[in-house]
Amino acid sequence: MEQDGRIGAGCFAHARRKFDELVKYNLSPVGTQAILRIASLYKIERQIQGLSNEDRLAARQSSSMPLCVNLHEWLKLERQRVPLGSATAKAIAYSLNRWDLLTAYLDNGAVQIDNNHIENLMRPCDGQKGMALRR
Repeated sequence: MEQDGRIGAGCFAHARRKFDELVKYNLSPVGTQAILRIASLYKIERQIQGLSNEDRLAARQSSSMPLCVNLHEWLKLERQRVPLGSATAKAIAYSLNRWDLLTAYLDNGAVQIDNNHIENLMRPCDGQKGMALRR
């Protein structure tokens, strides 16, 4: 999605949180597997941090793209295996329904894998603790 030079992008941190909930409440082993797969994408992002947009894009195309293709296929397969309406189905659907936005970062070296940095900037600061407040 592009409008006036802006690119729509999803947030893998939000997608990951859906699977975190599955693990936290011991609802499905799918959650653990999804978290491990998403962690591999974040590992690549840590390794390419500080590179130029062009170099980040090249690294993402060669390293992250195959992992995302695999993750997408796995999510579609797992979605067929879990009961409709279950917490696992909802977590998977969250990612699948936003897949194009979640993977927008693969096509642009300037786009981040998540929007955590922006969310943290938007939170008001607590002067006493020096930490952002969560709402």
